[in-house]
Amino acid sequence: MKRLLRNKANFSVLEGLLTTLLGERITIQRLLESESNQEDEYDKYNRVDMLAENSKGELVLIEVQNNNEYAYFQRMLFGTSKLVTEYIHRGEGYDKVRKVYSVNIVYFSLGHGRDFVYHGKTEFRGIHTNDLLELTPFQKQTFKVDVVSQLYPEYYILKVNDFNQLAKSPLEEWIYYLNTGEIPSTATAPGLEEARERLKLDSMTKAELAAYYRHLDNIVILRDNIYTEREEGRAEGRAEGRAEGRAEGRAEGRAEGREEGKEEGRMEAKRENARNLKKLGVPMEIISQATGLSKEEIEEL
Repeated sequence: MKRLLRNKANFSVLEGLLTTLLGERITIQRLLESESNQEDEYDKYNRVDMLAENSKGELVLIEVQNNNEYAYFQRMLFGTSKLVTEYIHRGEGYDKVRKVYSVNIVYFSLGHGRDFVYHGKTEFRGIHTNDLLELTPFQKQTFKVDVVSQLYPEYYILKVNDFNQLAKSPLEEWIYYLNTGEIPSTATAPGLEEARERLKLDSMTKAELAAYYRHLDNIVILRDNIYTEREEGRAEGRAEGRAEGRAEGRAEGRAEGREEGKEEGRMEAKRENARNLKKLGVPMEIISQATGLSKEEIEEL
């Protein structure tokens, strides 16, 4: 799970999880260093599994915890507090404090409750009137937020072991996957399709994976050959046209004949590569991207 979410080549899996959880489109700009900034060997609470920065400059701390830890609530607080102080430079105003999301995927019984997903945020309510303390119009415009709680760290706890029901929503599909490691064929949650394709590759044997990558290399070579043939064909056509100076109709006929023959050869090469990739169990979407064939054309092979 950690390796899948950390995949720097493609953030779509992590983006899908966060988009589903936070209820807004999340784009990951980069993964930040998360273990090398310990002040000393006793600063073990500073260890995090993943630290990402989204397109709005907000920090997203993701922890995957397998072992029981009775002070885990305090650990969550410590982790966000460290980020708040570390990502502001001395002398900067408090308006530069970064928003932090703390996402905790826990595989042990944390606290006591009936739900499997919990959200914590900071609000200020009147002791006597119970009214919610709000921002002024100037503060809303300056900080580009609507409510006070958006300025403070927010916490999400996913108690995946407590989920034992049929997944009916995108968030439940993600919880089901985190719990079982399986993705139903009907799942539509953002990021799960990419996770499914990654799991297919991970399930291949070394020999199958090596063969798969060889075919991808062959496809690159095929594309290069096709491009070279196309350019050479155009050059030959122009040279023949200038040299021969014959009737335009016959010149066009030869050019069209050569092009049709080359196109048929290119299509046959694409179909042959698609057949080989299908035999290896490569996902349809990847075959389509690699060969340029439609899913319907691939299914007919």
